[in-house]
Amino acid sequence: MNDMSKIDTLEVGFDVPAKVGMNEADIQTPCLILDLDALERNIRKMGDYARAHGMRHRAHGKMHKSVDVMKLQESLGGAVGVCCQKVSEAEVFARGGIRDILVSNQVRDPAKIDRLARLPNYGCRVIVCVDDVANVADLSAAARKHGATIECLVEIDCGAGRCGVTTTPAVVEIAKAIAAAPNLKFTGIQAYQGAMQHLDSFEARKAKLDAAIAQVKDAVEALKAEGLDPELVSGGGTGSYYFESNSGVYNELQCGSYAFMDADYGRIHDKDGQRIDQGEWENALFILTSVMSHAKPDKAICDAGLKAQSVDSGLPFVYGRDDVRYVKCSDEHGVIEDPNGALKVNDKLRLVPGHCDPTCNVHDWYVGVRNGKVEALWPVSARGKAY
Repeated sequence: MNDMSKIDTLEVGFDVPAKVGMNEADIQTPCLILDLDALERNIRKMGDYARAHGMRHRAHGKMHKSVDVMKLQESLGGAVGVCCQKVSEAEVFARGGIRDILVSNQVRDPAKIDRLARLPNYGCRVIVCVDDVANVADLSAAARKHGATIECLVEIDCGAGRCGVTTTPAVVEIAKAIAAAPNLKFTGIQAYQGAMQHLDSFEARKAKLDAAIAQVKDAVEALKAEGLDPELVSGGGTGSYYFESNSGVYNELQCGSYAFMDADYGRIHDKDGQRIDQGEWENALFILTSVMSHAKPDKAICDAGLKAQSVDSGLPFVYGRDDVRYVKCSDEHGVIEDPNGALKVNDKLRLVPGHCDPTCNVHDWYVGVRNGKVEALWPVSARGKAY
């Protein structure tokens, strides 16, 4: 973890929202706090599950963008490496000491390909996704230039409707090109069904994954027939990992949001019809906010507005309370219905964000809290790394 001695010299409110050892009540808001006990339980639970099912778990770094959280996922959960979506994210994790990095996306710009080919200089394994034969020659040239090996996964579009090829012949064609290219290695397949992750119904998600699994199985069999047995078949998310891990086809999971849990993921149902944030996973990430005005008797105004969160997946909810409700926000303000006048100015509330990934990306720090005290202060290491 980070050397906290440097952070301890900084003045709270000047550069950081908290200091190690202070009370949670004294943290400056709005900021992100992590319930360290809940976070550690989530991480251990996913690690135990992956091991019990013979799966590798590659944690999704785009969710938290934190080297410190990633190292916790390695040490407590046995994560084998990290998924990044951008080369700039991968650079941060490589510099931070993560040694197995998958850019689970396409890299096509020549400058980005060149940067990708330099990542092995940090002593890390580098894997990237490919969905176009034309990309192979560019990756190979950059790898040769830097004396590196770049591993490649052929990406299958198995329902997300974004990147990836849709036919088995296309998978085989690209895999053959990779295997024949100098300084490249064909390592396997990426097949992530992102479109179904947030479907409320367990059965609806299963139906989508059944189709995806059949598509991936066909591709794997065709590759094996060509002597190209995939080392990795990677995919799976917080809403589907139990399907991929029992498929007999996948061997690597790419779960991310399970560690923090947000409002949008929390509302989906498990096989027993229960919300997954009420049994499967715990809320570990919160926006800590303060009431700044109560001039209206039935509403409180807090300091966590649009600039403190992403509301693309809906508004946050107030954690642990059913007497007040977050109902609206503007740039700097959040409106909280308080019909009974239960809140007062400077009261602090924990908000569960609608979507954790983009919410984390607008903050500089995670404040780790245990038993009401600040235990850790971790930078959002890859914040803003979108290129």
